[in-house]
Amino acid sequence: MTGETGSKPRKSKWRSIAMEALLFVAVVVAIRTWQQRDMVSGAAPALQGATLAGQPYALPAHPDRPVLVHFWATWCPVCSAEQDSIAAIARDNPNVVTIAMQSGKPEEVARYAREQGIAFPVINDPHGRLAAAWGVHAVPASFIVAPDGQIRFVEVGYTTGLGLELRLWLAGI
Repeated sequence: MTGETGSKPRKSKWRSIAMEALLFVAVVVAIRTWQQRDMVSGAAPALQGATLAGQPYALPAHPDRPVLVHFWATWCPVCSAEQDSIAAIARDNPNVVTIAMQSGKPEEVARYAREQGIAFPVINDPHGRLAAAWGVHAVPASFIVAPDGQIRFVEVGYTTGLGLELRLWLAGI
């Protein structure tokens, strides 16, 4: 008889844990859906500008390899935590461009980049026009553009370097 009553609370405990986990997943999915509500999909929008190094940049309509287009901000602590992953990808892959969204004047962003040791290509977007064209409301935001010019993956929030590398590889096959 004790075995029967002992199993009911155990089942109830597991049911409660399962319901809490399901609720957590639902909240995460709802937040991600809301963050990505206006982000572009399909053909990648035009992306042109000058990097902080003064080099002109234009996203090719049909790049030879997948391109990581990464939006970040100097005021974003999550972006700072992700910078090492982006830098590692940029070292191995020349098809990485980043956009500093609403982070100040070019000289302020350049100073920040020097202080943080950022060596990857950065386009300054002081008024958020590029971000608006791509539908970015929250940073960090990453887009993987495939060789056919289509956006294959969109991520908002912290993403591991391994996760981005995997998405770049998948976009290339």
